[in-house]
Amino acid sequence: MRIITKFLINVVSLLVVGYLVPGFEIKDFKTAVIAALVIGIINTFIKPLLKIITFPITVLTLGIFSVILNVLLLMLAASITPGFHIDGFFTALIASIILSLISSLLNALTK
Repeated sequence: MRIITKFLINVVSLLVVGYLVPGFEIKDFKTAVIAALVIGIINTFIKPLLKIITFPITVLTLGIFSVILNVLLLMLAASITPGFHIDGFFTALIASIILSLISSLLNALTK
């Protein structure tokens, strides 16, 4: 039940960010569900490997590179998912920050 709740929170977060951030486009609810699934798969399988590989860069930049890694993975998800489009890096950066904040807030409310 917890995993379904987290998944639905991610879907709602994507829809809210799509509404708030210009250039972050999600076509409809179905696209948000697919995008949340793709983001979940990327975060489960690809992100841990990339975090290990980029650990030295992350240490040198005092953790800032981990934000860049999140942005790049969000852009990867947008390139894979039809109906999900991000205009550029800075749009993805703003969307990534807002997405994290909204997801954290909604997760805190559901505990």
